[in-house]
Amino acid sequence: MRVAIAGGHGKIGSRLIRLLAARGDEARSLDRNPAYGEEIRAAGGEPVVCDLESADPGEVAPVLDQVDAVVFSAGAGPGSGPDRKWTMDHGGAVKLIEAARAGGVSRYVMVSSIGADPDAPGEDTFAVYLRAKGRADADLRASGLEFTIVRPVRLTDDPGTGMVAAGVSVGRGEISRDDVAAALLAVLDTPSTIGKSFELTSGETPIPDAIAAL
Repeated sequence: MRVAIAGGHGKIGSRLIRLLAARGDEARSLDRNPAYGEEIRAAGGEPVVCDLESADPGEVAPVLDQVDAVVFSAGAGPGSGPDRKWTMDHGGAVKLIEAARAGGVSRYVMVSSIGADPDAPGEDTFAVYLRAKGRADADLRASGLEFTIVRPVRLTDDPGTGMVAAGVSVGRGEISRDDVAAALLAVLDTPSTIGKSFELTSGETPIPDAIAAL
């Protein structure tokens, strides 16, 4: 398959690129910084300069030409303020939704966050982040696209175990970015995940089985 990944240079996106490339699929990485190109190619992906914060949806749609699915794994990142949570974590996700619809790409996988809620209380940056992610999730559900929303718990850079727990509610915990990327790959392979939102944490079930059981 051909997959366009918003934020492919990020810690989850780069891992997903490697997994796709390892089995012969094509990964197109949408990132704002052209300096990322060499690393993306080294991971097995095709770099495309695309700034989802500043580009018009009409400019993004051609980047999705001949793509089978899109994955939104971009974000404003640590240290960013509330304004960028809205322009990137929400606005960037919505712009990719609009571009996917314009480009005829029906499959959209969202990397969200546990606790994402458009009505999350509080005015600190993390509360704004949860509201932005929650609003993006709600907009995706209403988009008419074939969506899946993945909400991992606290992320680590520990080596993946290949074992997770996935469900409507999994409680607090942590999960490696390796395992999140592997779960995203399983979601792309599993049509029964279309239309579903789920939380994801480390667990005792092999990733393909956990995803298939949703």
